[in-house]
Amino acid sequence: MTILRVMLGAVLTVPAAVVVPPAPAAAAPFVSCPAVQPPAPPPAAPSPPPVDTAEAAVGGEALATAGLAIPAGVPMAPAVTATAWLVADLDSGVVLGGCGPHEHRTPASVQKLLLAAALMPRLDPAQVVEVSRDDLRDLDPASSLMGLVEGGHYTIESLWLGLLLKSGNDAANVLARVGGGSAGRPGGVQAMNDEAHRLRANQTHAVTPSGLDGLGQYTSAYDLALIARAAFAREDFRRYISTRVAQIPGEPGTPPLALTHDVTLLDTYPGTLGGKTGFTDLARQTYVGVAERDGRRLAVTLLGAETAPLGSLGEASALLNWGFSLAPGTSVGRLVTSDEKKDDHQVAAVSGERPARAGGRLSVPIGLGAAAVAVVLAALLWRRVGARRRAGGR
Repeated sequence: MTILRVMLGAVLTVPAAVVVPPAPAAAAPFVSCPAVQPPAPPPAAPSPPPVDTAEAAVGGEALATAGLAIPAGVPMAPAVTATAWLVADLDSGVVLGGCGPHEHRTPASVQKLLLAAALMPRLDPAQVVEVSRDDLRDLDPASSLMGLVEGGHYTIESLWLGLLLKSGNDAANVLARVGGGSAGRPGGVQAMNDEAHRLRANQTHAVTPSGLDGLGQYTSAYDLALIARAAFAREDFRRYISTRVAQIPGEPGTPPLALTHDVTLLDTYPGTLGGKTGFTDLARQTYVGVAERDGRRLAVTLLGAETAPLGSLGEASALLNWGFSLAPGTSVGRLVTSDEKKDDHQVAAVSGERPARAGGRLSVPIGLGAAAVAVVLAALLWRRVGARRRAGGR
């Protein structure tokens, strides 16, 4: 009892700030994304894996939805066939809106932006590499190719142009193999996944360097915005992605490769700085692009779009128009950066109080009896005394 009285005396002499844990915010009501039904239903596809609850809130709690996330009071987003999309300010990182922003989707060739983000910093554009049989053996001749030939010699810069202008799956294989070093192509794919992890693109997992379908290969509209932001930060990438025509020297006795940029928004949407399309039967149409207007650079990412009525390019244009119509700073979330703390959730202090600092006031929860309070305070005081003794012995 004597010890208890001493501890209770400490309770009376220590100015305790009572901190009440904030009540959890009520979940925002689910709002379906404005959608257009395509003329023909898409083919059946496996259900994507669910998103971890904590990962779904990266960039802001409002983004943790499989439905629509837009700021209150703004015009409704356009109706599209895409099953996931995001519009963000590339410079400030502000997210203007999205549909299922963190939901897993299949990327198709927009995954080539991750290949560029991962390996462009590693590879010398002037390096000349030889194409091997293994680079080409698993490619469907009907798929997107820049036209590499076995035994041919090409610069890394030529391969980047073939990758981004013609969506060359052959170029993707060579770049991944060279960038993977001694581990070869698997090493290049691992570098892509390492880069996705560094960028905090947590719903992204690459299996193929080109974006051709692979078991367990996914991304999200939010992740693609992170990847696009990293890629467009590079001057060489911006130069390649905005190139319209390029001519690659051929092997002796063969004509040069004439590369013309695939159909994107470069010549149809004013201010477009570059974009990348994608398509597989599983992924449907996908797109990542950036446009500039009045000093603002907006990125649009969309996944799971259908060819009709607008196609991925028409839907990207509509989403960009919507984004540019919103006032600068309008926000429903943000693009996280690789150098910030992983925890996006900060503990809020009770209104009118400041969080207790180390070495400052002791904080105890409400609702404990006197004996329990005494035990808690005794433990805290004992820890503080011990800390002071340790500090004095350094």
